[in-house]
Formats: sequence, structure tokens, C-alpha cells
Amino acid sequence: MSAETPAAASGQFTRRRQQFRAWRGARPFWAGLFVMLGGILILYFPYGHLQLGHLTLTMGTPGGSSSLIIGVLLIVLGIILWFQQHIRVFAGVAAILLGLVSIPMSNMGGFVVGFFFSLIGGAMAVAWAPGVPAQATPPTHTAPGQGGLPAAPPLSEQRVHGLQEPNDLSGTNPANGANGRHSAG
Repeated sequence: MSAETPAAASGQFTRRRQQFRAWRGARPFWAGLFVMLGGILILYFPYGHLQLGHLTLTMGTPGGSSSLIIGVLLIVLGIILWFQQHIRVFAGVAAILLGLVSIPMSNMGGFVVGFFFSLIGGAMAVAWAPGVPAQATPPTHTAPGQGGLPAAPPLSEQRVHGLQEPNDLSGTNPANGANGRHSAG
């Protein structure tokens, strides 16, 4: 390969991955994913059937209807977090409350795993804030006093050992006896 060889054009997969990355960065993606996983786990255990060889284990409990309601609501809240990120605080608090309610109502919150997923996802949704777009930086090569930071006074005018200028009337210098207090009289 020589220095004059042009770079390969990005393929379809690379462009889609970058588009997904940009979409994911503009919303509380991981919070929504955790909330949905918690909802799936809470919903699965009362209705799932576990096969152990020729033995079928069914987890039919009286908490099945509450598991259905809580699980579906958590999945919907996760989808809302992905597509309606402006109500992230409401969805996060609702996910935390539904996770807490799932402990006594539906198989100890999906055997505690679904509870933790919904709790962590709800906390992430409440804590997420949209990013601030990058601002243009000022030019780095400016003369002193022309934009950027103000110019520092020459060394001959600076005082040594942190003493204030003689015409400083702020009254906060311990040398004048005020010790930071301003008198009104």
C-alpha cells in the first residue's frame, strides 16, 4: 500500500452501526434496555415452563396476573424511554415503583433479578441528561488583550507574597484589621 492509496469507502454495515450509535447516544438507551429486561424477567417466571429431562416444571402462581401487568408495563416503559426521552424522569420513577411492587406481587420480583434490572434501569433513566453539543473553541493564536483570556499585568506591577494593592478598598485584607468584615459606619 502506498501513501496515495485512497481509504476504502465505508460499507453498509459501518454506516448502519454509526447511525445506531448516534441514535443510541441521543436517548437513555441502556436505561430502557435494563427496564425492558426486568419486565421480561418478571413476566416470564409465572408463565414459563422449565424442562428438566422428561419433567416439566410450571411456575403457576396466584401472582400471575400481577406479573403480567407489571411486566407489560415495564416493557412499555422501556420502549417509551427509547422513543420519548423527554419523559425519562416519569418513566424512571414509574419503573422503580413497579420494580418495588413486583417484590410482593409477583414471585419476589422475578426472583429478585427482574427487580434489580428494573431498579437499575429506572435509576439510570432518572439520572440521564441529554448531552450538550460541542461549542467552537476560540482561536489559540491571539495576541494578549485580543479575545480569549485577559492579559496579565507585567511582573513589575504584581505584588509579592499575596498582598493587595495599596488602593484596594475592599476591606477584606487582614492587615487593615477588618478581617473580612465590612463596617457600615
